[in-house]
Amino acid sequence: MIRGLYTSGWSLMANSKKMDVISNNLANADTNGYKEDIAVFETFPEVLTKRVNDTMSASNPSAQVGKMQLGSDVGEIFTNYDQGKLLRTQNNLDFAIQNSNSAFFTVGKPDDQGNIKEYYSRDGSFVIDSNNQLVTKEGYLVMGEKGPITLNGDNFSVKNDGSIIQNGAMVDKLKVTEFTETKSLKKIGDNLIEKDATTKEQPFKGAVTQGFLEGSNINVVKEMVDMISVMRSYEANQRLLQAQDSTLEKAVNQVGSLR
Repeated sequence: MIRGLYTSGWSLMANSKKMDVISNNLANADTNGYKEDIAVFETFPEVLTKRVNDTMSASNPSAQVGKMQLGSDVGEIFTNYDQGKLLRTQNNLDFAIQNSNSAFFTVGKPDDQGNIKEYYSRDGSFVIDSNNQLVTKEGYLVMGEKGPITLNGDNFSVKNDGSIIQNGAMVDKLKVTEFTETKSLKKIGDNLIEKDATTKEQPFKGAVTQGFLEGSNINVVKEMVDMISVMRSYEANQRLLQAQDSTLEKAVNQVGSLR
């Protein structure tokens, strides 16, 4: 009986976590370059069961009853880095990466000491700040091969390899970082991604397109269907929990009563 309560309880929590992931995906369906998160379920680890205060049995001095499983839980949040749909804006400050799911614009975020730490983003919606530097809409520096990119207005062109041409001369080249795999990448907020010590880079094999933005790779219809499925699963476990609680109440108050 108690095992059933635990199983239903864990399922409620797992479905609640999955609902949070789906809600976040839907909230960012119109966010440039946003990548879909997927909640991956795994079997809850086996738990060793023992009898409480009962180690005197000659046949079983350890008091171990055996092992049991308590249902499933969210094992990880997997991010799908497939390319989203490219949207034409005809704005010189908008860029998109195509033909590569593991390449990102490199963004510089200054820390409290003024040091620039590099992060990565697929959101190519940039602006020029008061210092004539190319930045994200959050104010983070867009990095080039020579460091932060400084421009003289928005009259410039960008080649497929990221080279920036202004007034007939090459000013800099967008620092586009491509990784060998995306499993070790982690979202940190503000549409930014960071790597870890195991992440390896490789030469950029895609293309940078000016005047386009990459939309999110969220399939809204699929997310809504998943949301309905999670809600039904949650409600079913809720009813099971209530039924088991009612049965347990009868066992304690009626079957177990002494007369």
